[in-house]
Amino acid sequence: MNETLYALATAPGRAALAVVRLSGPDSRRVLETLTCRPAPKVRQMQVRQIHGPDGGRVDECLVVWFKGPGSFTGEDVVELHLHGGAAVVAGVTAALEAAGCRPAGPGDFTRRAFENGRLSLAEAEGIADLIDAETAQQRSQALEQMGGALDERFARWRTSLIGVLALLEAAIDFPDEDLPDDVAAGALEALKALDGELEAALGSARGEQVREGFRVALIGQPNAGKSSLFNSLIGREAAIVTPLAGTTRDVIEADLVLGGYLVRIADTAGLRDTDDIIETEGVRRARAWADSAALRLWVADGTLHVKHLPPSGSQDWWVLTRGDRGAADVTGPYRFRVDARAPETLTALTGALRDHVAATLSGADFPAVTRLRHRQILGEARTALGRAIGGFGRPPELVGEDVRLAARALERLAGRIGSEDVLDQVFRSFCIGK
Repeated sequence: MNETLYALATAPGRAALAVVRLSGPDSRRVLETLTCRPAPKVRQMQVRQIHGPDGGRVDECLVVWFKGPGSFTGEDVVELHLHGGAAVVAGVTAALEAAGCRPAGPGDFTRRAFENGRLSLAEAEGIADLIDAETAQQRSQALEQMGGALDERFARWRTSLIGVLALLEAAIDFPDEDLPDDVAAGALEALKALDGELEAALGSARGEQVREGFRVALIGQPNAGKSSLFNSLIGREAAIVTPLAGTTRDVIEADLVLGGYLVRIADTAGLRDTDDIIETEGVRRARAWADSAALRLWVADGTLHVKHLPPSGSQDWWVLTRGDRGAADVTGPYRFRVDARAPETLTALTGALRDHVAATLSGADFPAVTRLRHRQILGEARTALGRAIGGFGRPPELVGEDVRLAARALERLAGRIGSEDVLDQVFRSFCIGK
């Protein structure tokens, strides 16, 4: 934390502008060294000439400095808004190195903001998600998380646990005083209510699906038309289509955006028993991908007159292909017929997919889980909570310890406590310069 970091905060390459960011205790001194002038007033952008280690002029640019702790990182921060030529950036980088600055690694600036109390860990993750956002809904979710939506829920749960701990501590500190039965019952009901909220949070994959994509698997027997349907849905020839059964051997994935949500769709190997070891592995991967998918499109050849389709539900839809050659009867809200000579049939399927994804992923409440890290820690908290609920009747010290473990797990979600390797894992996913 005593080092002054620098990084190119804009994409490398030829551009109109390049922004170089500095953060650390020597930021102001380095700015004055590079410009050979006193720093401008705080948050006031000025035109300055940048000089290299040999005193030669490198660029004429806009500079601004932010005095800590009122900056993004909580430290003194300087930004140099340079011309975007490679020679300019290289010259400024050499000058910064000569002035004693160290290149920043991925996420170093945001990590300093976290360690200086400017951000919670959940808010920092929201920043990373915003940078990676490809759809409107990913952007919206990331902005909500950046604004503290997750922290508010975690804090409310933790406050509830602290209230229960206060009652248990009273029983521990004053063992000769009989606590009213309604107090103990109130503590137990509070824990049960919180356990129900955690169960609901862990039972929903909405936040992770918005962030990572809603997974849709095309599955069925060989030569049923899965690859043709896959290419039609994504609008390009990504999968090889031939009359030969078993052409697709591996899982082929592609992304599309439906209703502002990211949808990850996969073409898979046809399901059948085979002695071919490569195709057998493809079938295994197909089943594994389908098992983890949020929606499975079971593709069947409509010319085979499929009469008895298994029951369809919201997670398993039937799509009959080659309907232009005499399709079998198909009815029901989750059964579709695709006709190569009738584009409206594909439009109907795409529209149904869009509506289903929107209905599944939209919601009034912000999701409590947007990453695997959240799910794992909430699982730990619920395990401790379950022991506490089942432990009423035991000495209050034992119940209180389990409640305390649940509260500490919630603190780890916000990053108030946590191991160094967890922090390293979170921040290494950031790009350099953020």
